[in-house]
This record gives sequence, C-alpha cells and structure tokens, in this order.
Amino acid sequence: MLTIVISACLIADPSSCKDYTLPVDGDMDTVQCALLAPPFLANWQETHPQWTVKKWKCQPATMNDT
Repeated sequence: MLTIVISACLIADPSSCKDYTLPVDGDMDTVQCALLAPPFLANWQETHPQWTVKKWKCQPATMNDT
C-alpha cells in the first residue's frame, strides 16, 4: 500500500509546517500513485483551507501511517 505524503504550511504562519499522510487504496506503483494524486490533493486542500500544500510525494506506507 502507498501513501501520499503532503507537506503543508499554515497560510497565516508560513513557518509553521507539518506533514500529513493520505492512504491510497489499491495495488499500484509510485508512478501510478503520482498520476492519481491530484484529486486527493485537491480534496485535502478543500477540507484544510487554512493550510497550503508546499510539496507532496508518494511513498510506501509504514506502520506509523495506519
């Protein structure tokens, strides 16, 4: 299983940043994950309007992500 790791910063305080993980269902590789990530990112951004996404990546899920 893969996760999308979002690095986001508060709009009101750009020096306050945090990483968030979004699990991606399905059996896919990192290239497929990257191609399918934009809708996940857009949905996350809509539900977290006080944050702005600075960068993101797809990576294998770890025990800490669950």
